[in-house]
Amino acid sequence: MLNPKEQFLLDPEVIFFNHGSFGATPKPVFDIYCDWQRRLERQPVKFLGREALGYFQEARQHLAQYLQADPQDVVYVPNATFGVNVVARSLSLGPDDEVLTTDHEYGACDRTWRFLSGKQGFRYVRQPISLPVESAETILEQFWQGVTPRTKVIYISHITSGTAVTMPVEAICRRAREAGILTLIDGAHAPGQIPLNLPAIDADFYTGNCHKWLCSPKGSGFLYARRDVQPLLEPLVVSWGWDNLTPSGSQFIDHHQWLGTIDPAAYLATPAAIQFQADHNWPQVRSVCHDRLTQALQRITGLTGCPPAYPLASGLYTQMAVAPLPHLDDPAAFQKRLYDEFNIEIVCHNWHTWTLLRISIQGYNTQSDIDTLLAALEALL
Repeated sequence: MLNPKEQFLLDPEVIFFNHGSFGATPKPVFDIYCDWQRRLERQPVKFLGREALGYFQEARQHLAQYLQADPQDVVYVPNATFGVNVVARSLSLGPDDEVLTTDHEYGACDRTWRFLSGKQGFRYVRQPISLPVESAETILEQFWQGVTPRTKVIYISHITSGTAVTMPVEAICRRAREAGILTLIDGAHAPGQIPLNLPAIDADFYTGNCHKWLCSPKGSGFLYARRDVQPLLEPLVVSWGWDNLTPSGSQFIDHHQWLGTIDPAAYLATPAAIQFQADHNWPQVRSVCHDRLTQALQRITGLTGCPPAYPLASGLYTQMAVAPLPHLDDPAAFQKRLYDEFNIEIVCHNWHTWTLLRISIQGYNTQSDIDTLLAALEALL
């Protein structure tokens, strides 16, 4: 496993179990990110005016290869929330239409759909997926109960933020395509945590973050769109790429790539993040992290007596999972005590009737970190 003092910029005094919120960038990747910024500042006009499109193209090719997609179907965006907004604001939906999602969705994107529902009049349906979840098949059947003849769009997370459930998105997209329903997958937590093959998932639209589990610098995400639905998308920011002669060879790329004057260093450093994980045998890192996380969940279950949120031998989580705790009226205060008294950075929140501790295990987390967490929980609970 990786040594945080050698590879990451994280404070060594803090036990960091919250990689899922914003990620963490390894030192070698951060150095390349800074190099790109210096190159930009050395000659901004040359960089942005004459060279940037070529840099974008090369970085996009690396990312597309990682996602097993065509480079013409992938564009960099600042983050997954931005990607969700591009798709949600582009689709023509009205009072006769429904957008189907789950009650596990990320708050920022949930707000996006609620905002547009109020503005355009379509119905935004949150289909309940109960905890504990039993299997991917159970999730699929519970979710599909929300489909009606009015369902025009399915929006669902690949890995949920609040409950850390890996949703059966391939099966959902397959059923949706058979039913003529558009699909948008929010893959904010997927790249770097699970292997991805976007054409195999077969979503119409897929957006993800590179700055979380892929460990790129903050401000790097992507939007993927199948070629046949790309014309449905309108640019969220209209800039020089609109009504242009497609210098990239793709109207989809031109409309969504250039947002005005920005610092593109996070995009351009993303290939370095991909290479960092390749150099450090990331499938093995993920496997060790998963095993440590499973052990932590088992020990917390033994401590609290609360049933796990999913079968521990399932494929419903990888490096991030939730551990149910006895009910807390103020989970934020409990989270603050873990930080103030034990230097543990972690998420604790209430979801419906559950109090959940969300644990992220990344390559820098050690067995000693888990032991400290268990000792802290035993002391506070």
